[in-house]
Amino acid sequence: MIRSMTGYARAEVQKPWGRLSWELRSVNHRYLDLQLKMPEEFRAIENELRVLAGARLGRGKVECGLRFNREAQADEKLQLDVGRLRQLREAMDAVSHECGPLTATDPIRLLSFPGVLRQEQADFAPMLAEAKALFERALEDFSATRGREGERLGHFLTERTVALAELVAKVRERHPQVRDQWLQKLRSRCAELGVEIEPQRLAQETALAATRLDVEEEMSRLLSHLEEVKQACARGESVGRRLDFLMQELNREANTLSSKSQDAEITRCAVEMKVIIEQMREQVQNIE
Repeated sequence: MIRSMTGYARAEVQKPWGRLSWELRSVNHRYLDLQLKMPEEFRAIENELRVLAGARLGRGKVECGLRFNREAQADEKLQLDVGRLRQLREAMDAVSHECGPLTATDPIRLLSFPGVLRQEQADFAPMLAEAKALFERALEDFSATRGREGERLGHFLTERTVALAELVAKVRERHPQVRDQWLQKLRSRCAELGVEIEPQRLAQETALAATRLDVEEEMSRLLSHLEEVKQACARGESVGRRLDFLMQELNREANTLSSKSQDAEITRCAVEMKVIIEQMREQVQNIE
């Protein structure tokens, strides 16, 4: 089944060391454009994440955002860097000497100065493993979302192919009447002018008109392209580019039909075909 290039998914997990959450969203794009936004601590698994995404996604601009809210654990110890604190004090004394006495310093603000207070570095490996597993879970949901949207697009295209096939049948049914009407008009015009046409000349003119007005080749190609569209929708692979090409070919045949038409009803059918094909083309832009 075809898949859409638009989708959204979110996955979250809570652990003793904090909360991780992935958010994936995508729009249509000519190729696969994967954008990973994550804290620097998680960049070590970026290549692995790209491989996982590339195995499931064919096309689309995909934004993947990771959020990490760390929570302090009871066994984590805070360490005061006394040397760093003394350097900060010396800098404050120098400022006081140059600019005059300073107001009393808030200890909390001193502790928040970079490097004064340190935490023991916890083992980051479990966090990386959890981020990767959570990404796989989000990616599975994301792929399923795109699949459901693709199924809807497939039904839409199938309905439009049926409508186009019905218009082709109408044109084929109408065309012999148009040819006969043209021949009758020719005879009536000659009778009005009092001109008698030789049977051989009349046969030649009729043959030329039939060739000029014949649209059977265009109708056959239209039906052939519609069959290709249906087959593409039934495949389980990336067919967006193929469908886009087929939309161009369908539009080409509809334009040719319109230019050949000498009948209001056939012209109406050609216009209706182009409207339906344009509707299909707009939706095909979102197919992977």
